[in-house]
Amino acid sequence: MSTNPSTSLTERRKAATQLDIAHAAAELFATQGPHATTAEEIARRAGVALRTFYRYFRSKQDAVSPLLAAGADSWRALLEATEPGTPLPRALQDAVEQALSVPDEDAVQALLRTRGLLRAAADDAALRAVWYRVNQESEERLVPVIARLVGPGAEPLEVRLAAAAATDAIRIALETWAETEAGATGPGSPAELAVCCLRRLVGAMSSPGRAGD
Repeated sequence: MSTNPSTSLTERRKAATQLDIAHAAAELFATQGPHATTAEEIARRAGVALRTFYRYFRSKQDAVSPLLAAGADSWRALLEATEPGTPLPRALQDAVEQALSVPDEDAVQALLRTRGLLRAAADDAALRAVWYRVNQESEERLVPVIARLVGPGAEPLEVRLAAAAATDAIRIALETWAETEAGATGPGSPAELAVCCLRRLVGAMSSPGRAGD
């Protein structure tokens, strides 16, 4: 990370602009669908010029990627903060429960935006492609985090399998929740579904590289 204050400020402004565009795109996609939404509308809703929109995003569907990636970044950061040596199933479950918790109204709205985007993606292949790309990138970034948690002797194949299983557990949970009217908390919520998926996918796994412990 650069220590140049002006560079840091520039990056923060860039990220803020991208997020404003992402919020505008998500709102329009959820209310009128991706097919009825244009890049011009998104730019206008975000208060930026069309050329600014295309400076940051290749397509209207790509504009929501910062919102979709935010959740993955959040839970990966929680996992990175986990004490090395913590049993992997427990570490994954704790991180997911915290990441998908809804301590305030902002968190609830963030989940509801994700639900709206996933519903919109059902009829838009390009939007689904963005969702799958974000998940793939999250899985790749998760690999070194899991390897660090497991420690020396980690089996690379097992680490990759764990990263894939954890990523897919959250993806499937969110997709399943988006198809229902379940709330952001309680039965059928993203957190409950994700924990259920994780337990089924990785609960029986030995920590990678430590099968003999």
